[in-house]
Amino acid sequence: QVQLVESGGGLVQAGGSLRLSCAASGSIFRINTMGWYRQAPGKERELVAGITSGGTTTYADSVKGRFSISRDNAKNTVYLQMNSLKPEDTAVYYCNADMRLSIISTKIVNYWGQGTQVTVSP
Repeated sequence: QVQLVESGGGLVQAGGSLRLSCAASGSIFRINTMGWYRQAPGKERELVAGITSGGTTTYADSVKGRFSISRDNAKNTVYLQMNSLKPEDTAVYYCNADMRLSIISTKIVNYWGQGTQVTVSP
C-alpha cells in the first residue's frame, strides 16, 4: 500500500522556522512531481511549492524567498524548509505526489498525505 507520511509541523512564533518532511512508502517504481499544499480554515487548498524529479521548483508568490522545497530521491522524501514564518502561514500542510507504481504500466497515480498542522503565533 502506497502512502505519504508527513512530519515536522507544530507551533512556532512569527519569524521562526519549521521543516516539514514527507516520505513516500510502498511499492513505487518512480515518483514524478512532489509538492506541498496548504489549507487554512475557511479557505481553499492552495499550492505552496512543487518540485519535479529533476529538481525544478515552483513557489506560490506568498512564500517566495521564505520557503524552500527539496527532495531526496533515494529516500523518496520531499522537504519544505519554512523560514520567517508569518501568522498567515497557519494552515494544515499536505504533501502531494504523482507516482508511477509499476515498470509495466505507465499510469500515473496522484497521492495525498494526511496533513500536518502548522500554527504561527503573532
